[in-house]
Amino acid sequence: MSKLSEDQAQRYWQRNRSLMFRLLSIWFVVSFGCGIVGVDLLNQVQIGGYKLGFWFAQQGSIFVFIALIFYYVFAMARLDREFGVEED
Repeated sequence: MSKLSEDQAQRYWQRNRSLMFRLLSIWFVVSFGCGIVGVDLLNQVQIGGYKLGFWFAQQGSIFVFIALIFYYVFAMARLDREFGVEED
């Protein structure tokens, strides 16, 4: 693991925070937008006998959050390699 200069460390954490903000924004839009705000529109579609709005409120936002966690892991591994701070 290499030592980052002050400028590199600032860029690294800025990109890390930017990535986290984007991913949490996606999760917010899916959980709040699809599960609460757009529920009436989504409830017009049914999956397996359940209304789609109900599905997003109960299951969809959790599945999206898990997918975002996996994406974060891969994106951070790429960022770590770019800055030379990956773990061995």
